[in-house]
Amino acid sequence: MEKQIYINKSNGETELFSFEKLKRSLKSSGANKDVIEAIILGIQPDIYDGMSSNEIYKKAFALLKKHNKICASRYSLKRALFDLGPTGYPFERLIAALLREKGYKTQVSTILEGTCVTHEIDVLAEKDGNAYAIECKFHSDAKAASNVKVPLYINSRFLDIQRQWNTNSNNNTHLKQGWLVTNTRFTQDALNYGKCIGLTLLSWDYPKNNGLKANIDSMALYPVTTLTTLTKKEKHQLIDNDVVLVKELIKATNTMKNIGLSDIRIQRALEEVKNLCHI
Repeated sequence: MEKQIYINKSNGETELFSFEKLKRSLKSSGANKDVIEAIILGIQPDIYDGMSSNEIYKKAFALLKKHNKICASRYSLKRALFDLGPTGYPFERLIAALLREKGYKTQVSTILEGTCVTHEIDVLAEKDGNAYAIECKFHSDAKAASNVKVPLYINSRFLDIQRQWNTNSNNNTHLKQGWLVTNTRFTQDALNYGKCIGLTLLSWDYPKNNGLKANIDSMALYPVTTLTTLTKKEKHQLIDNDVVLVKELIKATNTMKNIGLSDIRIQRALEEVKNLCHI
């Protein structure tokens, strides 16, 4: 019988290590069967009891990058979202971009009047005569989860704005719903409460097959932090210049020059962009 190995997950939990789970995550990056098998063979001798999932990820990422940089970029998405920090603004820009791709008109960091007080809304989205107030909870720590207090608070803010919005004759849309988006996860109580009151919740893998990962992959709206051809410093310099999405680099060659990239490195980055986003 194969020896059971337990690993320490980034959220603080311990779980039984599964090569099948690792294979699935590599497959979802687009890696083919031969590449996946080569990575599994390369990692297998190094797996030990008590190893962290982050160590396993780093080893798998390094091997995948040697075989296929584009697959490595996709494989790095979860970590790339954490790297958008320390502020939550780039994450808000990413969420707004996802919604625009779905046909919404969006505004980021907008001030709205409530019946009682004024509120800053991370993303305001409008489509088909309806408006949606979206709160983005960005975490740099994988252990962080949004508990039930967060949707309770968000819903109370939404109700205050909704009363004011829907009685204001200057608004030509109906404020229909509040949304709460996070790059980590929700506790079960938070999920139950969201379902109960009709608050749309979106996390890394929730709703099933329609979470952040699924949406970003399907629309190829990758953050610049996924790129393998740029350094961490360069990625943050781009974010500081309001270039958050990989696709935005196509029209940002001057910005890349301004942060010190040579023409050759700009071309390499653009090649990666085109392959990653199928442009």
